Amino acid sequence: MRAGTGRVRLVAITALAALALATAACADDSTDGTSASPAASGGGSMKNGLKIAFLPKQVNNPYFTTSDNGGKTAVEEIKGTYSETGPSEASPSAQVSYINTLSQQNTDVIVVSANDKDAICGALNEARQGGAKVVTFDSDTNPTCRDLFINQATAEGIAKNQVKLISDAVGPDGGEIAILSATANATNQNTWIEMMKTELAKPEYAKLKLVDTVYGDDQDQKSFTETQALLAKHPNLKGIISPTTVGVAAAARYLSGSSYKGKVQLTGLGTPNQMRAFVKDGTVKAFALWNPADLGYLAAYAGGALASGLITGKEGDKFTAGKLGEFTVGKDATVLLGDPFTFNASNIDQFNF
Repeated sequence: MRAGTGRVRLVAITALAALALATAACADDSTDGTSASPAASGGGSMKNGLKIAFLPKQVNNPYFTTSDNGGKTAVEEIKGTYSETGPSEASPSAQVSYINTLSQQNTDVIVVSANDKDAICGALNEARQGGAKVVTFDSDTNPTCRDLFINQATAEGIAKNQVKLISDAVGPDGGEIAILSATANATNQNTWIEMMKTELAKPEYAKLKLVDTVYGDDQDQKSFTETQALLAKHPNLKGIISPTTVGVAAAARYLSGSSYKGKVQLTGLGTPNQMRAFVKDGTVKAFALWNPADLGYLAAYAGGALASGLITGKEGDKFTAGKLGEFTVGKDATVLLGDPFTFNASNIDQFNF
């Protein structure tokens, strides 16, 4: 999931409830086949009619539905053609056939969240050789397989946030904690977990002990079952971190209906609409996420700028992403959306996604 140099755009975040109603003004078509939507700080315009396809880890996942809808909004603003396709299950090689089909359809931009950093590289590079621009978001591939990566937040920032939230929830006495991840091959999940281990090694977290890491494969029922199994295996467990929107919601559902509610603390990366009831009933004190709609929106603008020749993906390139403003391409052709935002009982009703 579902389960990121840019700034936190608090205005954009606090306006999430109206996101579905917000539209940006699109300029008239120009005579040379471009639209007047600004994309690069140095001038220039997007090409009209770009075919931009979103390929999430899995379709019908609430997180990716939100992010892809943000992409759709951006594609409409730049007068392109939007599509979404992808597997129903998040397995390492499941995306390959979809990439091949998009390439055969002469798709201009493929925006993909990788289930595995290497498994789809061959297909992506063939698509690039055929003229497509590849933008990864949420979960990256090997950098040699894409043109840009839109990072939702830095791995270090996510790790620090997650460990701090579980520490605060468990309290000063600490205790045993576990991680409920997505798939074992997910690049972003594995990076975050390694960073969490580094964070947990700091003196201030000496009383927290990571005893297990399990995988729900971004499936609701499996994540639910893995939560149940964790608690049976570790009777002294005090907290669970689930940095995946499917996992954290499933874990919260199990805890809320069990005798562990209020005794075993839970945090992770989730959406407000998924987690609202669990925050209000006391199952979860706080959790975090970026705005997935903004992530998809930024990825679409970045892809459009690449396909229009306005940027190349080199470090220092600048482009404007509609309502989000200007971004700069960083090291390893990475663009950072911002830092994770913490949701709790005091603010969760301000958001709707």
